[in-house]
Amino acid sequence: MKDFVARWHLSAWDTGLMTAALELGSLIGALTAGTFTDQYSRRQSIFAASAIFCVGSALQFVAQSPEQLILGRGIGGIGVGALSMLSPLYMAEISPPEVRGSLMALEQFAIVVGAVLGFWTGFFTRDIAGSASWRIPLGIQLIPGILLGLGGLALPPSPRLLVAQGRVDEALASLARLRLRSVDESATDPLLQIELLEMQVEATLIEQTSSSDSMRIAKAGTLQAEVYAWRRLVGSKLLRRTLIGVVMMVFQQWSGINALLYYGPTLMHSLGLQGDAVTLMTAGGIGIVQFLAVFPAIIFIDRLGRRPLLRWGSIAMALSHLVIAVLISRYSTEWSTHALAAWVSVGCVYTFTAAYGVSYGPIGWILPSEVFPLSARSKGVALSTASNWTNNFLIGLLTPVFMERSASGTFLVFAAACFAGYVWSTYCVPETANVSLEEIDAVFGSSAGQEDVDLKRQIEVDLGLHDLIQQWAVRSNRDRAD
Repeated sequence: MKDFVARWHLSAWDTGLMTAALELGSLIGALTAGTFTDQYSRRQSIFAASAIFCVGSALQFVAQSPEQLILGRGIGGIGVGALSMLSPLYMAEISPPEVRGSLMALEQFAIVVGAVLGFWTGFFTRDIAGSASWRIPLGIQLIPGILLGLGGLALPPSPRLLVAQGRVDEALASLARLRLRSVDESATDPLLQIELLEMQVEATLIEQTSSSDSMRIAKAGTLQAEVYAWRRLVGSKLLRRTLIGVVMMVFQQWSGINALLYYGPTLMHSLGLQGDAVTLMTAGGIGIVQFLAVFPAIIFIDRLGRRPLLRWGSIAMALSHLVIAVLISRYSTEWSTHALAAWVSVGCVYTFTAAYGVSYGPIGWILPSEVFPLSARSKGVALSTASNWTNNFLIGLLTPVFMERSASGTFLVFAAACFAGYVWSTYCVPETANVSLEEIDAVFGSSAGQEDVDLKRQIEVDLGLHDLIQQWAVRSNRDRAD
């Protein structure tokens, strides 16, 4: 956008800082959201995060200096980071088990759609005179922020959180609302009663496992209990699982995908494409390819497994980056006479994006949720998410500096990261597709999950879940006989 460039005269470092401010704010938001959402509620936290995002967006919209833009992106990033944890957490807690996976896939789909719409909004407003060319896209993002915040107030409370807070009657009422049952039906519906008891079992399990170490923590929810819960992640039983979640996010970001999304036009210029329209439309194609790649990922991610997709995706991405680096090194000073080489480079960018869309993209969010036992899952996923935003911040900060010094070297860095990802996924990542908790324990050589299973079975007996299921089965057989 010409007005933006002419108005601010940003250096490569300023550009990187402006981009990275969002990621740094998101890191802070992701790490702090978990504490606040447990103390208050999911929907209140979603509203608060949306409000923070809108404040940051408004500040960007009216910015009169680069510093105000950077501050606005940092504040908005806090809301984005919090929502990146709160939204999937809330959906997982309110969803029936049989549709939870589909809803998570739809979330990834919505993220990609949002990225595509955001890019093309900027593309179609780029020629508007004056600052409106860049203020309009920044202002438009207030619309989904406001809608999400207001919609969050109408959301039913999370029944799982209400159970964890000991508010069982309110949890049953919220669950009935979510399952389209009346208050009268909730008192007699066996399926609702069973689901509520399962939530009570889970809450009791987490409470007991977080307070049953050799230190004998007296009360869950204290600072001492919170510190212990985080320390468990680096203990001997869970360290390998923690490393898988954290390192998965490292490779997801250093594969280069967000560098392409953030700096697509800049990268396309480095590949020899001329003219803003050609460059922007080619860069915009990156988002479209990623959007299309979501569909085969949904179809094949359980059929083929995680490790094969990670391995072959790593190879395809590494080779794509390597070819681009070689072509830039060879033809960067004479692209005008080697148009074919430039378009081959663009094709490699698209090949990389497609490979990412069916491998690192979805698996980066799925794998951390699968490797941790129930009692450590929330903390493990939170730490993995923090790793994502930390590396996202570094990519946003360093990519323009790398590109200014050496475009081919930048792609070589990404190629090396993808090749390292291949080695890591081959020798360090177990297959978790369609694997039960007990089998995952065997893969990791740990009893952490099995201990959870044994304790959970005893809690189910103590709370009467087994008796309720047996009574419901007897009643169902009697009704069929009648």
